[in-house]
Amino acid sequence: MINAFIKEIEEAISNSSIVVSSTIQKYFGSSKNEAYVRGELLFIDMSSFDFAVYITERGRKVIFDKFRLQYMDSQNRLVFRYDNAPHYKNIPTFPSHKHLHDGKVVSTTPPKFSEVLEEITALIAQSSQ
Repeated sequence: MINAFIKEIEEAISNSSIVVSSTIQKYFGSSKNEAYVRGELLFIDMSSFDFAVYITERGRKVIFDKFRLQYMDSQNRLVFRYDNAPHYKNIPTFPSHKHLHDGKVVSTTPPKFSEVLEEITALIAQSSQ
């Protein structure tokens, strides 16, 4: 399951038309039931995406124990960040939440990697119009 999850990330990156460079690092636990994956992507408009996920396999599920998925514009300003740092206890999806560029924090579940790339693709397309 963990290898399939990592393969999904790699395929989403390789299939993306907006990624101009990428770096991914993978670290596996001794049991092979846990992994830490981090990476950086640079996009055609010079915006960037930094991600880090610590995942474990439990039964037939991959669980996001810790994650951070952060998208920054070309001026290195936050556009959005998904994470599960446990500091917004009033959010219904605690600890998962999303930080927006205007400082707001909203409720969210951990997104699929491909969904985040689709969100970024839409934002880049919108800003180029």
